[in-house]
Amino acid sequence: MPPIYLDNAASTRVSDDVLAVMTEVMKTAWGNPSSQHPQGAAARGHIETARGKLLAALGDRGGDPAGRSESAPLRLGDVIWTSGCSEANALAVLGAAKTHTGSIVISTLEHPAISTLADRLASEGREVIRVGPGPGPGGVLDPDELGLAARGAGVVALIMVQNEIGVVQPIAALAAAVRAAAPKAHIHVDAAQALGKVALDVTSLGVDSVALAGHKLHGPKSAGALWLAKTASIAPLWVGGGQQRGLRGGTQDAPSAAGLGLAAERAVASLTTARARWLELAARVRTVLEERGVAYRQLVPDHRRSPHILALGIAGVPATALRTVLASRGVYISTGSACADGDSKASPVLEAIGMPQDHGMVRLSFGLDTTQSDVEEAAKILADVAIELRKSS
Repeated sequence: MPPIYLDNAASTRVSDDVLAVMTEVMKTAWGNPSSQHPQGAAARGHIETARGKLLAALGDRGGDPAGRSESAPLRLGDVIWTSGCSEANALAVLGAAKTHTGSIVISTLEHPAISTLADRLASEGREVIRVGPGPGPGGVLDPDELGLAARGAGVVALIMVQNEIGVVQPIAALAAAVRAAAPKAHIHVDAAQALGKVALDVTSLGVDSVALAGHKLHGPKSAGALWLAKTASIAPLWVGGGQQRGLRGGTQDAPSAAGLGLAAERAVASLTTARARWLELAARVRTVLEERGVAYRQLVPDHRRSPHILALGIAGVPATALRTVLASRGVYISTGSACADGDSKASPVLEAIGMPQDHGMVRLSFGLDTTQSDVEEAAKILADVAIELRKSS
């Protein structure tokens, strides 16, 4: 039996159509997009087409020339192409920290791509405030608490869909609370796990920047982007040839941009169907575990989580052993623990939501190519392994 891959929150397989368009651009439009000759124009054209697709996928439809009438509003922001979401986060947070005074506010649920940036700024003397989740299950932030913490803030950075447990934050409400407390603060959102998984419309979020990753939605690992509001002020991380409004110098990568644009367009077009199917797959996992007598706790309620991430805590089962044995049986997932477990570190996110230390967390994450038969078989193997490990421990 071929391996069953249920770790799509970590990375997805590049889709065939994305691979095809990237290959075509590499073969036919290899010129420098800044060059003023037909080869440069061809590469530049692919980048602009991808820009329109990505802006439309984000809800900033004024950026799509094909879909905009003369009476339609101009787009709210622009796309800065990057090498991935980590660079997009760094450009937004570090860049905004250079142009905004005040504290840096993040949540205790952030991806290391944000939390390590906060650590760096703290080491440089900036005040960093970390806000934990509010009361109730699942790790949802409280707008009132965030608003209090944001008084005097210069930069506020929030993850929209938490990568380990899948909780979806109410970004619009959180941003409104920050605006009331710190009107001039730069509000940044890490949306690597959000695009194509949950509703994401930058026109209604009220934020200054949004970071994206191609490889989370069946696009290339080399592609990322930062949506930046036209009113936002950030400084570049480095200087170069002045490309991309001087914010990200260097020759632009037309194949990667084309791949990300198509992947985003495809993910958003599939959203309604994919969400329904992912919810069904998660329900089937829970049913199999219950039928086999495996006790578990779902870390985030269905109405609070992104449907592509199902995080479960299993009592008395070490996370490292769970991951190792499942991999040996051809099931690839991610695991975690609220305490140090052998060669693994404790997860700050699981600690923040209060998961018991004797629980091992298993994260099953689905992609557009995840099949029902794969999930059915993986759930049975997961149940068998959980029972075996519980008995041995």
